[in-house]
Amino acid sequence: MHFTKVQGLGNDFILVNCFEDKLKGIDLSKLAVKACDRHFGIGADGLVLLLPSETADVNMRIFNLDGSEAEMCGNVIRCAAKYLFEHGLVKESRIRVQTLAGLMQPELIIKDGCVQLVRVDMGEPHLERREIPMDGPPGRVIGEPLEAAGITYQVTAVSMGNPHCIIFVPDVDQAPLPVAGPAIERHSLFPRRTNVEFIQVINHNEVKMRVWERGAGETMACGTGACATAVACVLNALTNRRVTVHLQAGDLLIEWEADNHVYMTGPAEEVFTGEYEV
Repeated sequence: MHFTKVQGLGNDFILVNCFEDKLKGIDLSKLAVKACDRHFGIGADGLVLLLPSETADVNMRIFNLDGSEAEMCGNVIRCAAKYLFEHGLVKESRIRVQTLAGLMQPELIIKDGCVQLVRVDMGEPHLERREIPMDGPPGRVIGEPLEAAGITYQVTAVSMGNPHCIIFVPDVDQAPLPVAGPAIERHSLFPRRTNVEFIQVINHNEVKMRVWERGAGETMACGTGACATAVACVLNALTNRRVTVHLQAGDLLIEWEADNHVYMTGPAEEVFTGEYEV
């Protein structure tokens, strides 16, 4: 299997061009677990397959390092869009990507023939409890108490095609992410588990974020999490609709526009290529 290692703000992935490598008969969940292992494999937060699509330019499948399949990932889609353009698989600066969360349309910001940034229309946020999904009475989940690992948190739930549970704290560096993350991820209220974000609001235009990703644990960045965070900030009247989200390895610009779509702008990078025996 030929692969390209990619990263978006430190959230790293093994990307496989399945227009060339078909991987027929391979158990993809097991492959993800084996290849993503940082000691005995390539090492990554997930395995990403770019496949032909009948309805879009590409069909993107994402497998977390625990083998579970994710609906969508904001950092992945920026890396995929950059790869597709710079390797000649697409010609246009706007790309249609089929995902389990629906059709996504990243737009490349190009300078001197190279992709500098990628702006992605991440679609509309889903706010009703059943759309997260999250058990409980109908309605939105905004500042609702949730007990996990012996502590009660005030949580806001948002789906960006995948579930997110957002918690606001005074100091994100002191947040008990290693304990609260797995406890909330697998909380009985979330039938499909959830991603967990701890957020420190700096001002009306900036927040700081740490994330526990469903199926991957703590990661350096999460694009859908940053989008969900921006929406949660507005729902709780904490920031403007255009906000910079500071992550461990850099920033994402998130805009919740008047058309109700959330737009994410950020970098992507190829790290290295190689061959992996499957």
